[in-house]
Amino acid sequence: MAGACIGFLFHNRYKASIFMGDTGSLALGGALAAMAACTGMFFPLFIASGIFVMEVLSVIIQVLSVKITKRLCGTCKRVFRMAPVHHHFEICGWREPTIVASAYVISYIFAMLAGYIGLTSA
Repeated sequence: MAGACIGFLFHNRYKASIFMGDTGSLALGGALAAMAACTGMFFPLFIASGIFVMEVLSVIIQVLSVKITKRLCGTCKRVFRMAPVHHHFEICGWREPTIVASAYVISYIFAMLAGYIGLTSA
């Protein structure tokens, strides 16, 4: 699985020549969930998925802020210019390779932290 992901990342560098669809992403997510279920290491998986959690939280925060401020103030106030947060960075002027490189670094940090937690809890 790691080899397939590395091969995909090689072909998906800027300007991407291939894109992963729902079938590929759901298969990877299912494989990760199955590995976590078989080993009982759900917390390290949650930590390793930190970038995805941040993306989902940005959408939840945006929707809640719009709904709450519309109800209380009558006007919509947004936390981000656009959700998910990587689109917010694009609108703020970040170039796509910069956003991707930042996501790689954050994912690497979360993966190392998850590996450490997984090794110390085993």
